[in-house]
Amino acid sequence: MKIKAAVLRNMGLTAPYADSRPLQITEVELDPPGFGEVLVRIRAAGLCHSDLSVINGDRPRGLPMVLGHESSGEVVEVGAGVTDLKAGDHVAMVFVPSCGCCHPCLEGRPALCEPGAAANTQGTLLSGARRLHVGDEYLNHHTGVSCFAEYAVVSRRSCVKVNVELSHREAALFGCAVLTGAGAVLNRARVKAGDDVAIVGLGGVGLSALLAAVAAGARRVVAVDLSDDKLALARELGATHTVNPKQVKSDDDLYDLAGGRVHYGLDMAGAVPAFETAYKLTRRGGATVTSGLPNPKLGFSLSLSQMVGEEREIRGSYLGSGVPAIDIGRYIDLYKGGRLPVDKMMGKSFTLDQINEGFDELATGSNLRDAIVF
Repeated sequence: MKIKAAVLRNMGLTAPYADSRPLQITEVELDPPGFGEVLVRIRAAGLCHSDLSVINGDRPRGLPMVLGHESSGEVVEVGAGVTDLKAGDHVAMVFVPSCGCCHPCLEGRPALCEPGAAANTQGTLLSGARRLHVGDEYLNHHTGVSCFAEYAVVSRRSCVKVNVELSHREAALFGCAVLTGAGAVLNRARVKAGDDVAIVGLGGVGLSALLAAVAAGARRVVAVDLSDDKLALARELGATHTVNPKQVKSDDDLYDLAGGRVHYGLDMAGAVPAFETAYKLTRRGGATVTSGLPNPKLGFSLSLSQMVGEEREIRGSYLGSGVPAIDIGRYIDLYKGGRLPVDKMMGKSFTLDQINEGFDELATGSNLRDAIVF
């Protein structure tokens, strides 16, 4: 079938993207779903820094590629072997397909699925196939999803059935922003009632982490961001302390504004300075958790003696460190029960033709979770 899709052919073009147009809206051919695959009509697709980092070249991927990984849609057709979904079902996408058979999957860690990671790196679906092409030229899939398009063919292992009472604009949030942010707090840090938590970076992932920390009963929730508007929203959502790094002149200023150090410092921004801030805010015996994905060439230095003498921990968290097929339903139930009000972080809506302008908004760092709505 012929569809419209946003195709990236060149990374690192100069912003503003409204002028350089790195994403070209192109008519492409989408092949039917193969064994274990599903055809989905995309209804909403979130704009995330993980997409922006491919556009700007921070995380190189094979091109040409159809971007997009956070979305919700409606099942149109199922391929052979798919027996638990049918046309009309609503699904949220997951950006790591899990085979269910490798060691990480068998250990209950599907985010670390080895075939899934290999497929994402190669730009294919979990089966190794590519279903998008322009004539004889095949296009790469972004993390097995490629939802910046009217339709997508994805592995059954890349989608989770969701409640049809949820709007697609809401449901899309749970595939990346909520899954990643809330999971970092609840699954990786395992925040419990009475803990002190700092969230550095208040994008969609960071705001989801903040909401999860509040829902978990954290005593002190410190929100850190360069946007005063986001800090004001954080206070509305339950943050007890807010810090704008532009106002911090010393570590003592940071500790004073934060009300002291915390059990868990979470870097949700994917930038080295954000991680360093989260680490500084972490107390002796605490853990610093990062869910951001900066340029792979970037690193940081730490005092090993401090890690030993203070029994510090550093933890990575990917895809929320849980089981998406279970966690997405959990988080939706918390949302419907009023305990995880993720709708508060929804930002602007764009059409597919406005996608480059949408990424200009994202690059400013001042937006909430914007989305392409079909």
